[in-house]
Amino acid sequence: MADISRKQPRPGPADPSGPSVTSGADRLILDPGLLGGDGPVGLITNFTGVRRDLRPIAGGLLEAGIELTSLFGPEHGLLGTAQAGFVEDGDHDPVTGLPLYDTYRTTPEQQDQLIEKSGVSTLLFDLQDIGVRYYTYIWTMFDLMQAAGRTGRRFVVLDRPNPLTGLVSAGPLLEPGQESFIGRVPIPQRHGLTVGELADQLNRTAVADRLGLPIDLDVITVDGWRRELWYDETGLSWVPPSPNIPTLDTAVCYVGTGLFEGTNLTEGRGTTRPFETLGAPFCDHRLADAVTERGLPGVLVRATSFVPTFHKFVDQTCHGIALHVTDRSAFDPIRTSLVIMEVAGELYPEFGPRENGGTGVDIPGAKGFALDKLWGAPTLRESIAERAPLEPLLPPAGHPSTWITTPDLLRY
Repeated sequence: MADISRKQPRPGPADPSGPSVTSGADRLILDPGLLGGDGPVGLITNFTGVRRDLRPIAGGLLEAGIELTSLFGPEHGLLGTAQAGFVEDGDHDPVTGLPLYDTYRTTPEQQDQLIEKSGVSTLLFDLQDIGVRYYTYIWTMFDLMQAAGRTGRRFVVLDRPNPLTGLVSAGPLLEPGQESFIGRVPIPQRHGLTVGELADQLNRTAVADRLGLPIDLDVITVDGWRRELWYDETGLSWVPPSPNIPTLDTAVCYVGTGLFEGTNLTEGRGTTRPFETLGAPFCDHRLADAVTERGLPGVLVRATSFVPTFHKFVDQTCHGIALHVTDRSAFDPIRTSLVIMEVAGELYPEFGPRENGGTGVDIPGAKGFALDKLWGAPTLRESIAERAPLEPLLPPAGHPSTWITTPDLLRY
């Protein structure tokens, strides 16, 4: 795998006092020669694929003289107007006029057909991941990496920072039998890599195993990013990567509270603070009191009541908790979520998992219990049912180097 390294001047940072971080997309627009190869290019992107000045990169690539001929969209659509589990209508980008191919909920055969129909020679990937296994953009990347290999195309990742830093890997690995579009292969719940690093890891392992050899993969790296940097320390502007991840605080909590999608507590969709607001009609103030007594580091817990406007318990008054992260380095979102589940199980007989296909956001192609797919194993669901302690299920957190194949995979 080629390492297209840091070769060109970088633009000035948005905050002159902060780090100057340049995304792979901005680097390519500044120096189109970084792309290499010949022939038409297809771009896998959406509303997160922006330049430093927040204009879409598709226009920048065209202005730079790159032969961009097609766009490929993931979950939520190119413009980001679709909620979880959906995409937008339309087969052309309204801005560039380029043909748009919807990849969400497509089979491998359909993905191959889309690529052949597009006529591209190279697939570029530019989506802002948030560093969590069950966030679907990385599995769009994984699926289309394989499609590129099957159809003989190059695949180039325009790298972006991991918003949650690149220092921590946490949570369980996905177990065999729990594969779905929120986890194709065993990686930790919080993986700790950039999408470029993750593409490299997947190419050396699962892609090579499935196709018989790695694909033709390149990464145009981020310039100026260091593993200890949170996204708001990069000088880059935060663009909500999906409708229910409006802020970096939301993304920090989502690492753990995304698990509540698999339970009959609402994860706060339909409120102004999704994944920071949890509850149900059967909960009350005791939940906040009991969780506070557990003394969880880096977070304050506030009792709250709310009425979701969509998804679980729509138009019903719910009671529960609001999370206020006070120290994101000390805060453990997965442990915090397990404690909340454990306390909810102690207080409310009604609390438990929900089956896929129930109320809430469902997992394409998955059967059985959504929580098993999210956690990566049935152990969490079974322990909730038994009202057993949940914290012992959580493996120790570590550096990403503890689970990747080789140390040279880490590029920053």
